[in-house]
Amino acid sequence: MSVPHNTQVKQDLDEIELGKLFGILIDNRWMIIAVTFTFALVGITYALLATPIYKADALIQVEQKSSGMPVLGDMGEFFAGESSATTEIEIIKSRMILGKTVDKLNLMTVVSPSYLPIIGKGLARIQGDNRELIISRFEMPNYIGEPVFTLKVVNIETGSFEFIDNDEKPVLSGRVGELAQKGDFKLFVTSISGESGDTFTVTKRSRLDSILWLQQNLVVTERGKQTGILQLSFIGENRRKIEKILNDISQNYFLQNVARNSAEAENSLQFLRTHLPDIKTQLTASEDALNQFRQENESIDLGLEAKSTLDVMVTIEAQINELTFKESEISQRFTKEHPAYVALLDKRKTLLGERERLNQQIQKLPKTQREVLRMTRDVEVNQQIYVQLLNKVQELNIVKASTVGNVRILDSAQSFTKPVKPNKPLIVIMATILGVALAVGVSLLRAVFHRGVENPDEIEAIGLPVYASIPMSDWQIELEKKQKSKKMLTVHDTLLAVSNPADLSIEALRSLRTSLHFAMMEAKNNILMISGPSPGIGKSFVSANMAAVVAKSGQKVLVIDADMRKGRMEKQMAVSPKPGLSDYLSGQATIENLIKEPGVDDMDFIGRGEVPPNPSELLMHPRFKQLMDWAAGNYDLVIVDTPPILAVTDPAIVGAHAGTTLLVGRFGQNAVKEIEVAKQRFEQSGIEVKGFILNAVVRKASNHYGGNYGYYNYSYNNETSK
Repeated sequence: MSVPHNTQVKQDLDEIELGKLFGILIDNRWMIIAVTFTFALVGITYALLATPIYKADALIQVEQKSSGMPVLGDMGEFFAGESSATTEIEIIKSRMILGKTVDKLNLMTVVSPSYLPIIGKGLARIQGDNRELIISRFEMPNYIGEPVFTLKVVNIETGSFEFIDNDEKPVLSGRVGELAQKGDFKLFVTSISGESGDTFTVTKRSRLDSILWLQQNLVVTERGKQTGILQLSFIGENRRKIEKILNDISQNYFLQNVARNSAEAENSLQFLRTHLPDIKTQLTASEDALNQFRQENESIDLGLEAKSTLDVMVTIEAQINELTFKESEISQRFTKEHPAYVALLDKRKTLLGERERLNQQIQKLPKTQREVLRMTRDVEVNQQIYVQLLNKVQELNIVKASTVGNVRILDSAQSFTKPVKPNKPLIVIMATILGVALAVGVSLLRAVFHRGVENPDEIEAIGLPVYASIPMSDWQIELEKKQKSKKMLTVHDTLLAVSNPADLSIEALRSLRTSLHFAMMEAKNNILMISGPSPGIGKSFVSANMAAVVAKSGQKVLVIDADMRKGRMEKQMAVSPKPGLSDYLSGQATIENLIKEPGVDDMDFIGRGEVPPNPSELLMHPRFKQLMDWAAGNYDLVIVDTPPILAVTDPAIVGAHAGTTLLVGRFGQNAVKEIEVAKQRFEQSGIEVKGFILNAVVRKASNHYGGNYGYYNYSYNNETSK
């Protein structure tokens, strides 16, 4: 089955684009390597200098609440219940618990040795810095705006120090182990380790800020689901300090739990103790009333039916009173809509109804027996209530005495030997990956926004044929370096065509010579103008070396530097620029005085001369046409190097006298749009641009993999250049 043509073309384009992207990365490989190495180095440095953060953890069990005393019977249910893990976690992280730790460990005072900015702390740790300052008490006035102070060790042997405020004014001085006091400032330093002259930064923060700091670094989680096992973890720089903090938090939580359970029993005990005196008074009054009645009525005994009714009445009253005690307890926990509360009220209603029924039966007894029955019932009921209250008091005393809480500390705080942060391998890996990503991103962005032409096809797309692609010459770069260091120069030191005729750039110019031979066959004269859209693109290099190549083929060549503003071609020709073109055009020199011989057979040169104030006006003088006519009649080829067309109008004036015009552009520097505008400028002046020369072509992987033109290293050895 054949693949459709459109599909095949699309696949080829995709391969070219992917290849170009790959080539861009290869072209920028050294930049990518350098950026990646820099980021990796920064990651390693950070990993080494970053302060290690340690972690300590503790384990607490929260059991189901119960009195743990079987003798309490129903009393146990008032001191039993479950508290969810979420509730206990919030209690642990509350200000009630953490505030005690802040006060005990004086966490409102923050102390740290004075370090160099950024890297000082890390360097001190690597060098084994053992400086430490422990302050157990620090008080200061409330009007201090910035509570940042410096403690300077005056003498480490005697433990003397000086305390300085943020304005470098002494606040107080003292010794280790003694309370230093001056005005509203109070400072007690427990210990100092280090050397004389060491300084420490001391900062005071509010109690609330200290509690918030604890809450941020404290993590409490439940192990498993509904296990009641809580894990407390705390992170910090100092292993001993975080262990102390975590142990104190665990202890504070444990003590408050015990105190809470004990407080519940104490509240119930207070309730019962307030009722005991009243019940005892009622019992005594009812006994006295019964005894007096018996004495007055000579000891009346109750019948069998009355005794049975009395026993039932006493039992009912006891149950009603029991429910009363329970209601007082349960009302502290639940509302009246709670099922337990509703059940209690229903039971009480039933007992009250039974009591009312028995009271109606008692009304049928004789009056004397009714009175005896009522008084006996009051005595026994009060007596039973009093005994019940005494029993409850004893039970609650046992509960209070045996309260241990429903929390126990399983594991005390212990810190890990290895820091949890920073993760050094991960930091280095992430920094390296970030460096690679950034370098690749920059490379691709530069390629996206790069406007310089790199493909001859782009030039030919605007209707301008490319006559030659001249590779970048490393030899030429070395020659330019020599020109800066040497004073006495010859053409062998400046002109690439003479210094290294086997260079690839010269080979490209030889190819251009052949193309020009056919291009100039139909030209009106033998004058070749070379221009370009912008400066610094190598027009003079192309003109000078092209002239040398043509001269070596046996033709007589004249090179004219027509850039009277910034022309520097005399450096490549190793001759003096004066007198030159400007001198002739201004009438100060003759044609014979202008001609210079650079040292290449059949090649002559005319420099720019003195820099005139009006180059364009000079070029429009009739003398320039006379010079061009003379040169065209005396030489086989006249090459005129001009300034950039987009900068000045000089090339348009010179182009009117030239038979052939070529544009030069630099690889990766001149944009296609810039070249097109330069071509349009010449066309507006009636000058036809014959072709284009792409100079300083660099063999790039993006061009190679993208399918663009390259060049072959097919050269010969030049014995004279060795």
